[in-house]
Amino acid sequence: MLKFVKHHMETIDGVEIYPMISLLIFFIFFTVLFWWVFTAKKEHIKTVSEIPLEEDELDNNPLN
Repeated sequence: MLKFVKHHMETIDGVEIYPMISLLIFFIFFTVLFWWVFTAKKEHIKTVSEIPLEEDELDNNPLN
């Protein structure tokens, strides 16, 4: 099975660029994510972290 896939991929012109593009996309995505995590405002993180608790309180409220 692997021989079939390997032979098929070798017949495609320029196929060697795809692993490099994939690695570049992976690296850029996680670099941006890492940057966002360290530069995010603490207020925003606290607000977002409390969302599940707020929704839970709304579901348990008998007045609704």
